[in-house]
Amino acid sequence: LRSAFRDSTGAVTIDLTLQDQDVIRVFSRTTFRSERYVAVTGAVRSGGRIPWREGMTLRDAILESDGLAQNAWLESAEIARLPADRAGGVMATTVRVAMDSTYLFDRGPDGSYLGPPGLPAPASGAPDVLLQPYDNILIFLQPEWELQRTVSISGQVRYPGTYALKTRSDRLTDLIERAGGLTPQAYPTGVSFTRAFDNQGRIGIDLPQALEDESSADNFVLLGGDAIHIPEYNPVVEVRGAVNAPVAVAWVSGKDIEYYIGAAGGYAINAERGRSYVVQPSGKVESVGRRSLVPDKLPKPQAGAELHVPVKPDKQDNTAQIFGIAAQVLASIVTVIIVAIR
Repeated sequence: LRSAFRDSTGAVTIDLTLQDQDVIRVFSRTTFRSERYVAVTGAVRSGGRIPWREGMTLRDAILESDGLAQNAWLESAEIARLPADRAGGVMATTVRVAMDSTYLFDRGPDGSYLGPPGLPAPASGAPDVLLQPYDNILIFLQPEWELQRTVSISGQVRYPGTYALKTRSDRLTDLIERAGGLTPQAYPTGVSFTRAFDNQGRIGIDLPQALEDESSADNFVLLGGDAIHIPEYNPVVEVRGAVNAPVAVAWVSGKDIEYYIGAAGGYAINAERGRSYVVQPSGKVESVGRRSLVPDKLPKPQAGAELHVPVKPDKQDNTAQIFGIAAQVLASIVTVIIVAIR
């Protein structure tokens, strides 16, 4: 057997005679080739790197990305390509390529697209686009596209339920109107408004003011996940905390917190009187306003409010420790005096 070495033109350069136990290895050209790929980003279902192959098109890359997302924009896509000339620090050149409705692969038997509606897709006719190694493909999102935002309203409205917002500017009063308005048993002062966005929780609002004046700051623009509950009228004030007899007290118009604390047995011995506060039924919090030359400003609970009297923080009794230290110091002084006398 003979083995020939050839140059890049195929001409024989060295022709060897093989011997016993010789090993011949034929390399594949792909062994010496770096991984070639294209990257797909944006509105596709499974973006990322995809191995490039000769003749690969934009349609192939989208197919291997499990198709377009439902919010994809089908007018065009952008391809960022390695530049032929990097002079001046150029890192990539970009080109916009046309797309059309044939890039939608999820269709019904009649050819209709299955998925949430969006902007109309151009008809077929966009030319196939050949890809080059290391192309970065960006599939655009439809401008301002999103699924419905929902809010819930419960309690004393005619048609409670979960509503989809019509616009980004829908307000609290718009929702109440769509829910048929308040029932005769509704207590708008006691509204509970909870916002899930950014874990904000309950927000204190003045619903009667919002209903009276739609331009009021309390007439919130709604966000998805908001929850509104409008209770029935509840003519009591809950007194809690450091009082002698925590209890629900019948509401009396115009009375301040001292009246309700007295009706609950008065302050307990461990009460922090200056830090009492009221959570009004709307969720707003009012505290005692201390004033030097005039009487303190005391909150007046509304029907359905909660009155809280905090407990004084525990103070550690250091008397025994102080006496112990003093005894040690005194004993040391006596010892020094006795030694000096001797």
